[in-house]
Amino acid sequence: MTENDPRTLVSTDWLAAHLKDPDLRILDASWHMPDAGRDARAEYVGCHIPGARFFDIDEIADTRSGLPHMAPTPEKFVSRMRAMGVGDGHQVVVYDSTGIFSAPRVWWTFRLMGKTDVAVLDGGLPKWLAEGRPTEDMAPALRDRHITTSRQAHLVRDVTQVAAAAKLGDHLILDARAPGRFRGDEPEPRPGLRSGHIPGSVNLPFRRLLQDDGTMKPVAELARIFAEAGVVPGKPVITSCGSGVTAAILSLGLERIGRRDHALYDGSWAEWGMYGDLKVAKG
Repeated sequence: MTENDPRTLVSTDWLAAHLKDPDLRILDASWHMPDAGRDARAEYVGCHIPGARFFDIDEIADTRSGLPHMAPTPEKFVSRMRAMGVGDGHQVVVYDSTGIFSAPRVWWTFRLMGKTDVAVLDGGLPKWLAEGRPTEDMAPALRDRHITTSRQAHLVRDVTQVAAAAKLGDHLILDARAPGRFRGDEPEPRPGLRSGHIPGSVNLPFRRLLQDDGTMKPVAELARIFAEAGVVPGKPVITSCGSGVTAAILSLGLERIGRRDHALYDGSWAEWGMYGDLKVAKG
């Protein structure tokens, strides 16, 4: 059973009970790997939780960057959220069509912008559908809503900061990718990237934080998993993955166990694996 917390994770029961709250805003943050052959926006148009808006991770991003879906500027975030009718005073619930996959990335983006009244829907759309709960195919009526931001720079790391952390060993760098990609046994899904991992980083595949039904494991179990991976008091954590999406699942898990000293490497392997002058470890 989900331990409901409107700042991290809420259950389908919680969302159903609050579905008609005037200050609730629901976001469909579905996103799929480029080779998945799925169109998240088209799926949203066909079926979504009542009132949900579609949050396009690839568009509400710094599209000037050559890297995929880097965090948007505060100005762009404000512009897009205002147009979507998401603003100050709203409780935001984010879900995706996988279960828990891309929604935590949007949760982290809101946190980066200083917005804390945001939670991920535990189990996402699959659990909602499995329980026979309502859906619709109509876009909600949108009205501009004022929104303010306060960028929390401590929640994000760039390549220079991560390289320094790897060299000094003063942070625990957790890599959320599958073991084969971490070891360098399997090729990267994005062309042109080297295989392997950041020297000194530790593999914690994001799926280890999830149960068979796609919901997040209980807090006590999360704490045990993180401890086994080397998360200890006093040593801050940097989360990483392929392109900064599933790293946010680790960030959400850390927040669930009460850790606040964590940041996400936004460029992740899409950036590190591209630069030949950055060292790569294998095995």
